[in-house]
Amino acid sequence: MVSVYQLSKMNFTGKYTLESDENYEQFMKALGVPDDAIERGKTLKFVTEIVQNGNEFTWSQIYPCHTTTNKFIVGQESEIETLNCDKVKVTVHQDAGKLLMNFPKYTHTATIEGGKLVENSVCDGITLKRFHKKTV
Repeated sequence: MVSVYQLSKMNFTGKYTLESDENYEQFMKALGVPDDAIERGKTLKFVTEIVQNGNEFTWSQIYPCHTTTNKFIVGQESEIETLNCDKVKVTVHQDAGKLLMNFPKYTHTATIEGGKLVENSVCDGITLKRFHKKTV
């Protein structure tokens, strides 16, 4: 595991625009999201805004019709809204520059790779990959 100091040197802070994703439909079906919601979400573009202060994060996803904001501290239990809009308590961990979250139905990792925010979510062996380009 990396230290909080090393993680804070990895600066997640910024605004990121979704560039592409892989396996969106399959992942959402495995998660139990209704087909009509999957259809609406397929073309939905959103911005992810992250403010990091050491091991404290404010993570917002800004959609055309609403914004979801999660606040958490690495290593402490926090209430976080999931991809299917449930609110659950989860502890965010860190390992080798990645943020790791184990939700009841899926696991999620986030990292910065080549200046991009890369997120991987795994449910029932299906991996949703999302690539976000930094805009600010």
